[in-house]
Amino acid sequence: MCAARPPTFPPAAGMSHHLTKDMATETPAPFSRLDIRVYYEDTDAGGVMYYANYLKFFERGRTEWLRRLGINQSELAAKEHRLFVVKKVEIQYRIPARLDDLLVIHSQITRLARASITFGQSALRDGELLCESGIQVCCVDANSLRPAAFTHELRTLLEKAQN
Repeated sequence: MCAARPPTFPPAAGMSHHLTKDMATETPAPFSRLDIRVYYEDTDAGGVMYYANYLKFFERGRTEWLRRLGINQSELAAKEHRLFVVKKVEIQYRIPARLDDLLVIHSQITRLARASITFGQSALRDGELLCESGIQVCCVDANSLRPAAFTHELRTLLEKAQN
């Protein structure tokens, strides 16, 4: 699930849909990388990162990757009436992160369905696996909060990112 060195992404060209307009985008790749530092506010009195903060960091990893793909969640909600909500989380903690650690969050799509995405995500420190998860995110209608299929353009972006 995790590679030692992530690929570099050249900017995508010719994207004009309102989800991607005026946004920096990258060519879809099999996974994304986000570097994030563990701050004092993330730890307990012993300097060990509080376990729930992995979920926050994974959220940031997914969100920033979607943003780089050109998916602006605020615009998606306003114009397409679609929201992403977490439905299921499976997580395994292996080694604790500590104050001042620089973590690398890897995110990849492991399954794409009609109205949901499952992400495989991991947190690493100097290449060592600290935590890994499988997180299912559902697409819902912004008004009813009921499951809603991805729009054609959104699905196309996600399929390219998955492959």
